[in-house]
Amino acid sequence: MKAIYWSSTVIISAFLFLSSYSYVFSKSTIQGIKALGFPDFFRIELAILKLLAAIILLVPFASLQLKEWTYAGVGLFLITALTAHIKHKDSIFIMLLLIILMGILIISNIYMNKIFT
Repeated sequence: MKAIYWSSTVIISAFLFLSSYSYVFSKSTIQGIKALGFPDFFRIELAILKLLAAIILLVPFASLQLKEWTYAGVGLFLITALTAHIKHKDSIFIMLLLIILMGILIISNIYMNKIFT
């Protein structure tokens, strides 16, 4: 069970770290976020929140309540991103990736609750 929890948590955290990095340093990501209609301050805010979320999910001594709020926030981000990409008529690949990430996030949360509660 721990292997499933840590594998899924590391995958989600890696996505969050890479996404946070690209929100700040990738010109194509920055332009893509603008094309989706989001203001620039929102991009910076999301980069910071994703970085914090990745750290919170990986730190074993973070409280379960803080982790639950983190899962909820990441889930909300994924739903918002999926909605924005559907509205923008982006590639089906992006939408499938977001759905897969949501599934991995749910698996991580389920196994966290099985192991730590």
